[in-house]
Amino acid sequence: MTVVTQTLILCARVLRNLSRQPIWIAVMIVQPMFWLLLYSQLFKRITDLPGFGGVSYVDYLTPGVAIMTAFFSGSWAGMGMIEDLDRGVLERFLATPASRAAIVFGRILQAAIIATLQALLILLVGLLLGATNGGVIGWMVILLAAFLTAAGFAGLSHGIALRTRQEASMIAVAQFISLPLLFFSSLLIARTLIPDWMQTASLLNPVEWAVRAARGEAIPGTDWGEMGTFLLLLAGFLVLTTAFATRSFRSYQRTL
Repeated sequence: MTVVTQTLILCARVLRNLSRQPIWIAVMIVQPMFWLLLYSQLFKRITDLPGFGGVSYVDYLTPGVAIMTAFFSGSWAGMGMIEDLDRGVLERFLATPASRAAIVFGRILQAAIIATLQALLILLVGLLLGATNGGVIGWMVILLAAFLTAAGFAGLSHGIALRTRQEASMIAVAQFISLPLLFFSSLLIARTLIPDWMQTASLLNPVEWAVRAARGEAIPGTDWGEMGTFLLLLAGFLVLTTAFATRSFRSYQRTL
C-alpha cells in the first residue's frame, strides 16, 4: 500500500475511535456554537467603531470562530498521541509494515477533518444568524483556511507530544503557545484597533494568517492576492510542522 492509502486507513481508525465517544462529539459540536452565539451577542455593537469595513459583527466573527476552533483542535491534537504512547499503541504499529510517516500523517489528517467539519457547522449557524461570508467561494476559503490551520498546529502538537511524552508537559506547552498566538491576532477585533507593535508582531503569527485569509471575502477591499499569500503561508507552516512531527517520531523510535 502507498503512504496515502496507509494515511487514510490510520486516519479512519482514529475517526472510528472518536465516533465511540458521544460526549466528546457533543462537546466538539456545542462549544463552537457557544462561542459564536455568545460573542455575536456580547460584542455586536463593537462594529460601531471604525475598522470593521461596514460589515455586521456576526459576518466578521463567524470566520474568526471557525479559525479559533481549528486552532484549538490542532493545538490539542497531541493529547491523542500521548494516549497512544501510554497504551503502547505506537509500539505495536512499529511492528507492522505501516509507513512511519503515515502514522503521523493519519493523526494530522484526522485533526484537520474534524476542524473542517466544525467550521462547516459554524458557517451554517452563522448563516442562520445572518452571516453570508462571501457565499460559496467565501465558504470554500474559510474551510480551506480551517483545514490548513488545524493540520499545521496538529503537526506541531504531535511533534511536541512525541518529544515530551507526558500529558502534563503537553498541556503546559500547548497553553504556553496557544494563548499568546490567540491574542496576537485580529480574531475578535478589527486589526486597525490593535496597537501598532502588535499588528507588526501578528504578521509572524499563523493564526493571524488564517484569520486574514478566512475573513477576506467578508471585508470590503480585500484582494485575492492578499488572501492567496496567507493561504500559501499556512501551507508552508503545515509543511514545516509536519516535518517536525515526522522527525520527532523518528527520534522517539530511536529510543525504543
